[in-house]
Amino acid sequence: MTNAFKVLLFTLVTSLVLGESALAQSSSSLNNYPSKPIRLINPLGSGGTAEALARTVAKALSDQLGQAVVVETKTGAAGTIGADYVAKSTPDGYTLLYGVTGTNTIAPALYKLPYDPIKDLTPITIAFAGPNVLLVNQSLGVNSLQELIALAKSKPNQLSFASAGNGSMSHLNGELLKQYAGIDLLHVPYKGGGAAVPDLLSGRVNLMIETSSGVVPLIRTGRVKALAVTSLQRSPLFPDVPTFAELGFPGIYSVVWGGLFAPAGTPKGILEKIHNAVQQENKDTAYKEMVTGMNNEAVSMTPDEFKVYVGDDLKKYSEIVKRINLKVD
Repeated sequence: MTNAFKVLLFTLVTSLVLGESALAQSSSSLNNYPSKPIRLINPLGSGGTAEALARTVAKALSDQLGQAVVVETKTGAAGTIGADYVAKSTPDGYTLLYGVTGTNTIAPALYKLPYDPIKDLTPITIAFAGPNVLLVNQSLGVNSLQELIALAKSKPNQLSFASAGNGSMSHLNGELLKQYAGIDLLHVPYKGGGAAVPDLLSGRVNLMIETSSGVVPLIRTGRVKALAVTSLQRSPLFPDVPTFAELGFPGIYSVVWGGLFAPAGTPKGILEKIHNAVQQENKDTAYKEMVTGMNNEAVSMTPDEFKVYVGDDLKKYSEIVKRINLKVD
C-alpha cells in the first residue's frame, strides 16, 4: 500500500466519522430544541398593539415548547433595525422576529435595507391578522361605499383621507381606493394613526382606512361609520360591515398581520416545531378569545404558505409605491 493511498484512505475514513458525528450532533440539537430561553425581537415601539401581540405569542410558544420566550424591543427605521438584527443572528432558533406587515412587506419597498427581506429572513407562520376598515366622519352624510364614491366624484380632490404617515399601510390603502374607485382624494399624513383619529372625529378630515385594532370602540359607539373592510371575508369584529370585494372592488385587499420569522438557514425541523406550537395554541378557546379581545384573529399558516403570502404582499406594496412614485426620508 503506497503512502499516497494510505493518506487518501485516512482522509476518507476521517470525513465519514466527522460527518456522522456532525449529523448526530445536529439531530441531538433538534431533538433537544429548545434547551434554553428564546428571544423574540419586537421591532416596533413599546406599549403598542405590536408589543402586546408579540408578548401574547411569546407566552403561547413558552407554554407549548416548555421554555421561556423573552420579548426584546429593538426599534427604529420602521422596524427594520430589529429585522436586520434577527437577519444577522445565528440561525439556531433562539433569536426570532415578530414581523408585521409594515416592517416586512412595506418598508422594503420604501427603504434601502442592509439585509434582504426574502433571502435573509425565513417565514415560519402568521400568528395574528385583522382587517383594515374604511371609516368616514358622521357629518359627511354618506352611508355606503357607493355614496362615498359618488360624493368624491362630484367633488374632485376636495375630500381628504388621513393616514398614519407617508408610506404607512393606511396611506397605501387610500391610494388603492383612489385607483380602483376612480376618485381623487387629498392625502393628509399624520405621525401615527392615533394622531389622525381626533381630526377624523371632528371632521377636519373626511375619511381614513385604518387598522381594526385601534378603532373598534369608535365604530361600536357610533362615533364614526364603517363602510367596508379590506379582508376577503367579513370580519367577526364587524359582521355587518361588507368587504370591498362584496361591493365590487376585490383589488382593495389588505390585512394587518403579525407573524414569526427566523434567520435564513434555521433548520427546517426547528421551523416546524415553532409552527406546530402556534398551531396547537390556536386550538385553545381561551387563547383565541384573548386575541379576539385585542381586536385580532388567531391564525396560522405553514412556513411554505406564509412565504407565499409574504411574497404576494411585498409585490403588491412595491407596485403601489412605484405607481405613486412615493419617496420617504
